[in-house]
Amino acid sequence: MFKRYRNFLLNLFGAEIDPNANVYASVRIWAPWNLEIGAYSTLGPEVDCYNQGKITIGKNTIVSQKSYLCASSHDHKKPDFPLILCPIQIGDGVWVAADAFIGPGVRVGNNAVVGARAAVFRDLDPDKVYGGNPAKFIKNR
Repeated sequence: MFKRYRNFLLNLFGAEIDPNANVYASVRIWAPWNLEIGAYSTLGPEVDCYNQGKITIGKNTIVSQKSYLCASSHDHKKPDFPLILCPIQIGDGVWVAADAFIGPGVRVGNNAVVGARAAVFRDLDPDKVYGGNPAKFIKNR
């Protein structure tokens, strides 16, 4: 019942959330205007969407509980550490398992799986399973 109302409110604040997407009430979204979620995708309980940069999530994708999506960083080479916006793109049919970290600027290919507690700092190819810290290829999906 509240799912559609939550999606409506997020869209009111500039998000592009498909009406059939599911964003749990405990999800933290830093900037709704930098979030796009496709049809039948889910942001699970306690997902932290730190989206100073844009985060795009495709269709039929699940970001499981307590995962952290971080779409920005700082330039450590400069003395004032200026903010750098680094968009995240998560494709269609992806599963980001529990407590995973998706770092700034990462692209996760369609139908990829990111294992529980994995830390992703580089782009992931489609149709593959990754896990670990840093995330490494495990097998084809």
